[in-house]
Amino acid sequence: MLEELMMKMIEFDYGDPKRIQHFIKVHSFSKLIGEKEGLDTHTLFVLEAASILHDIGIRVSEEKYGFQNGKLQEQEGPAPAREICTSLGFKEDDIERICFLIAHHHTYTDVDGIDYRILLEADFLVNAFEDNASIESIQHAKESFFETETGKHILDTMFKS
Repeated sequence: MLEELMMKMIEFDYGDPKRIQHFIKVHSFSKLIGEKEGLDTHTLFVLEAASILHDIGIRVSEEKYGFQNGKLQEQEGPAPAREICTSLGFKEDDIERICFLIAHHHTYTDVDGIDYRILLEADFLVNAFEDNASIESIQHAKESFFETETGKHILDTMFKS
């Protein structure tokens, strides 16, 4: 099912290889961190699905408003994510959690689960590289919201922080 979801998301982001590669990298880090942190199979499945879909609101925001930002991504992402997940036969409870994670993936407060925490960390790992983040912002992120040992280790290793 995750492979089908990934193909749907690749099709959704047609013509935008940077966006496609972004979500594939976030998925890979999410899966790695989730496995190393010992997530159960179901939580890992939901995390992987959310990581594949996390930026689905970008294209919608650009088409609707002419621009996008983190808050618009959170606002506009759940509806198309729900549509895709429903078409693939995801369970309603899983769709609800996936949509919640998408609707909060730029919100670093009141993190209510390990799946949420890992999605934030994985997205930051990719964004920090893609956006050439400063060592100061990387260190701030590590001190502010990185909590998993695996995420911190990857951050330290990648950026020599």
